Amino acid sequence: MPSLFDPLALRGVTLKNRIAVSPMCQYSASDGFATDWHLVHLGSRAVGGAGLVMAEATAVSAEGRISPEDLGLWKDDQIPGLARICEFVTGQGAVPGIQLAHAGRKGSTRRPWESEAGLVPEAEGGWEPVAPSTGAFVPGYPEPRELDQAGIDGVVASFAACARRATTAGFRVFEIHAAHGYLLNQFLSPASNRRTDGYGGDFEGRIRLVREIVAAVRGIVPDAAPVWVRLSATDWSPEGWTLEDSVELARRLGREGVDLIDCSSGGNVPGVKIPVGPGYQTAFAERIRREAGVLTGTVGMITEPAQADHIIRTGQADVVLLARELLRDPYWPLRAARSLGVATAWPAQYLRAAPKGSPSRNP
Repeated sequence: MPSLFDPLALRGVTLKNRIAVSPMCQYSASDGFATDWHLVHLGSRAVGGAGLVMAEATAVSAEGRISPEDLGLWKDDQIPGLARICEFVTGQGAVPGIQLAHAGRKGSTRRPWESEAGLVPEAEGGWEPVAPSTGAFVPGYPEPRELDQAGIDGVVASFAACARRATTAGFRVFEIHAAHGYLLNQFLSPASNRRTDGYGGDFEGRIRLVREIVAAVRGIVPDAAPVWVRLSATDWSPEGWTLEDSVELARRLGREGVDLIDCSSGGNVPGVKIPVGPGYQTAFAERIRREAGVLTGTVGMITEPAQADHIIRTGQADVVLLARELLRDPYWPLRAARSLGVATAWPAQYLRAAPKGSPSRNP
């Protein structure tokens, strides 16, 4: 079995290790444009040694944002700011990735640290969000408009167009966000999808939009580029999406050009009890990997190098994605290598602080 610091080849892309920066919303864009915050945030994790640096949920349309401050890629003018980030990340030996996202009924809401939670009125820069069905996520959230066929076609087209722009910017791994209660998760789950047309009802109808978007994105990005899908493996609710559903969808997506399933959970059904603890979602990645026959990534309270290495060595997942731990310590991969006794390259600028015997990235 491979270990945490063994490379991973995916199509024409090779990650130098199995550590990935999980997409983490920064709510720091202006009209969707990347700022210096994004360059420093993502760039420092590349300097820190991660094999894959994934940009946050990037809105495929203006109405697809969570908040007015979300990163976006719905117009060509937004490409140069992200291209600058891709160039820097690549220069540090990491692979730049991007998560393509649409918030659906969770859109037009305020940043999480703002005191006034809930919806942003249109007078303050908000918009009418869309969803598979009517009904706000929770009281105080916006009431969404149910998508008609033209709206659904527009969503598919916006994912494809965003993938084209992301390719131009220099991203090399593309993740479709179908988790955490955002639009595609809303279509998948019977708890939020009450449609009776071809995009609702039974399992086949509810997975249709995700499959159409996968086909559209796979048809745009280079054949050498990996396509990932992030799933909420379960809604943690008997009325919602289940792990069994995720296994079956992952099996089909693997046949349709998806290279890895990024396994998370929850976010679509409010008020559920989630048994949070170290590595609490890793079992989802292990089961999907085993039963669907696709590569998987795992995320969620993975903090210790030995823990992450054990996940890879025991075949529970192929990639470990870190979120909050990399917010606390952008250089976690370098520290993990030292803890595990692995020789890894430090940036030349930081060699004076590197453990004795560490190789330079540019020897």
